[in-house]
Amino acid sequence: MPKIAGVDVPENKPAEIALTYIYGIGRTLAQKVLAKAGVDWFKKMKDLTEDEINKIRQIIEKECKVEGDLRKEVRQNIQRLISIGCYRGLRHRMKLPVRGQRTRSNARTWKGPRPGSLRRKKK
Repeated sequence: MPKIAGVDVPENKPAEIALTYIYGIGRTLAQKVLAKAGVDWFKKMKDLTEDEINKIRQIIEKECKVEGDLRKEVRQNIQRLISIGCYRGLRHRMKLPVRGQRTRSNARTWKGPRPGSLRRKKK
């Protein structure tokens, strides 16, 4: 398995799909990286030469913020919102939906299971 940005990408998938296994790279960015490297999108990762993989690796390191750096930046942005006490920060702190979703009937992921959902056993 080729290792790009610290992630083992699958060999048996097309290069475009395999690059999406890296946090921070979606289909569009994968296509742009492969176009810059001059690699066919549909070529499987196991069919790429070492030179092509190195080109892809260099482009990602130079131009993209991925994996640990990106996770760290996202975490810092959320902490900044919480510390300044804005509405979005308060919603993050209370573990409620941040982007305007309703909470009366949904948001079970954030709020946890309903209090009455634990059924009593029959005797």
